[in-house]
Amino acid sequence: MTLRMPPLYALRAFEVAARFGSFTQAAESLCITQSAVSRHVKTLEESLGCPLFERRGSRLALTDTGRLLAQELKVGFRTIENACIAINRQQDALRLKAPSTLTMRWLLGALESFQLDHPQDRVQLTSAWMDLDSVDFHNEPFDCAILLGHGGFPADWNRVKLFDEWLVPVCSPEFQRGSPWTAARLADAALIHPSRDCRDWRRWLQRVGWVESVNWQQGKLFDTLELGISAAAQGHGISIGDLALVSAELRKGSLMLPFDQAVRSGDSYYLVWPAAGETPPTLSRMKDYLLQHLPDIGSCGVRLLD
Repeated sequence: MTLRMPPLYALRAFEVAARFGSFTQAAESLCITQSAVSRHVKTLEESLGCPLFERRGSRLALTDTGRLLAQELKVGFRTIENACIAINRQQDALRLKAPSTLTMRWLLGALESFQLDHPQDRVQLTSAWMDLDSVDFHNEPFDCAILLGHGGFPADWNRVKLFDEWLVPVCSPEFQRGSPWTAARLADAALIHPSRDCRDWRRWLQRVGWVESVNWQQGKLFDTLELGISAAAQGHGISIGDLALVSAELRKGSLMLPFDQAVRSGDSYYLVWPAAGETPPTLSRMKDYLLQHLPDIGSCGVRLLD
């Protein structure tokens, strides 16, 4: 015989009430009345033939049976929610979050080309300034994100590395002119920092052995890599940039390399997305396309110092 299932509305009301430990909060979450939650739970208890809650003074507590049922229902409703999310993702635009400088210097053009090649796929891009790249898939409206980091992401995320960050000093052609660039000339130059903690100049100088020769804490401070590169292009000093994101300007000659050493920062750009459910087809196609159209750093004429 097939077991007769309790009503779904009663199971849902119980699961929410068990999660909050309150009929009042469950009612607010489900947009129904407290008495309706109480009736639904009573219906479930009558259907199962056992109590699920007990009163302890003014507090509501789960019985042992109620605790077991709540744990299983939590998993079951999460599976249902993920299935619905997966279907919606297949029907709607893929929502992508990405850092602002990466967007302007590579991703925007790559996505425009992707959508020309794949007109059936829709990607909704949100470019965001982030001091430290992050995304909260539970509370932010994104299906995937591109983040700069070490790769130590949550265990319930999928991830694929796109490319490494290589730090390299850049300046305008006018700023480049003069005596050969040495540690002494760099020490006298106006440094431009694309972050307020000056970490990128410090990393580069440590790797080339000049951290004691150059006062890396002095100079102009900016909030983004984009602003630092723009200030350097306008002749306001020498900035530190990401080789992949300045490669187009280097080939055009609007930016120059005073030094030919690029230093790996230890960070990389990753495409990340929740592991729960099936990967949306649009995301799979976009991932493959981006991996085939990464920035070209091979023609920039620099030595890569790992």
